Amino acid sequence: MEKKDYYDILGVDHSATKDDIKKAYRQLALKYHPDKNKEKGAEEKFKQISEAYAVLYDEEKRKMYDEYGHAGIDQQYTKEDIFRTTDFGDIFQGTGFDFNDIFEQFFGRRSGFTSQPRAQQRGSDIRYDIEINLEDAYRGMETELDVPRTELCDTCRGSGARPGSSPKRCATCGGTGQQQVSRRTAFGMFTQIGVCSKCHGQGTFIEDPCPSCRGRGSIQKTRKIELRIPRGIDDGAHLRLAGQGEHPTGVSQSGDLYVVVHMKKHPVFERRGADLYRKVTISFPQAALGASFSVETLHGTERLKIPEGTESGTLFKIKGSGMPKIQRSGYGDLYVLVQLQTPKRLNKRAKLLLEELQRELEDNNETYK
Repeated sequence: MEKKDYYDILGVDHSATKDDIKKAYRQLALKYHPDKNKEKGAEEKFKQISEAYAVLYDEEKRKMYDEYGHAGIDQQYTKEDIFRTTDFGDIFQGTGFDFNDIFEQFFGRRSGFTSQPRAQQRGSDIRYDIEINLEDAYRGMETELDVPRTELCDTCRGSGARPGSSPKRCATCGGTGQQQVSRRTAFGMFTQIGVCSKCHGQGTFIEDPCPSCRGRGSIQKTRKIELRIPRGIDDGAHLRLAGQGEHPTGVSQSGDLYVVVHMKKHPVFERRGADLYRKVTISFPQAALGASFSVETLHGTERLKIPEGTESGTLFKIKGSGMPKIQRSGYGDLYVLVQLQTPKRLNKRAKLLLEELQRELEDNNETYK
């Protein structure tokens, strides 16, 4: 089922400010809040307007949606990701409604939203560059990426210790990770605090290291990761795969994988946004008398009719034969540039005919200057 446009859901136009979006959402949210509206479909409506607000009020998500539509949002965010960094607190303040309760109904747990979300230690992000051709961008595609990354050891699950054992508390530093050294000098006792030389600041010591990661807790591994490239994607687009980045030991969550799309140069078509351009060579008789012929497009062939007297350099439009518009429905157009081909070799009869044509044009004052 095709998703409805977020702007239409909130009843705002594409130039709406953040205040406009917030005001529209508050009005609709209070109307359809499940604690207030018990009509059939109210809860689903509340989910839709809350999702629309969470995307459009966030500048990064809104930019992604404006450029790539629902395909861009679905590629990069889970439902929980969409809501996670959005603050609903001030919207429902004083209404008696708690958005956390609704979030728990949606996802089975509380959101933990705050006006300033708690920063979490996470792994590094990874950039992966992929090159596709224009046909791939036209149809959309699914592919697998071989991504080398650091991840938790499958054997010890990041502890660094052999299965069945566990890291021991460092006896040298007492588990603090710091070592204190004191010595007497002429000026009195001098105390220096540094990293523990035994546990290297970890506070624990592995007596029986994991044989797979040798006690490091993480390993280098190349994973096959599925990637869905939406139809109509353009050169330089970034696709975010949440949680597919680095996850070394000692961090609470994985980083993200950012796939940067590069377009190969096409031998026939030139792309400008959703529109395509190509050249077609015609003969002088076709230009003078008019003609109809087939033109290859990315979806097959289309008939192009050119009127008599067409000049070289004329641009014709074949509507709807361009690229899919990723930010909205429909397709761009194909523009065909007509170029006149001058024959380099003529037989005697052809020369006589052209000479006769030249005289005819001169008699009618239609020669070119």
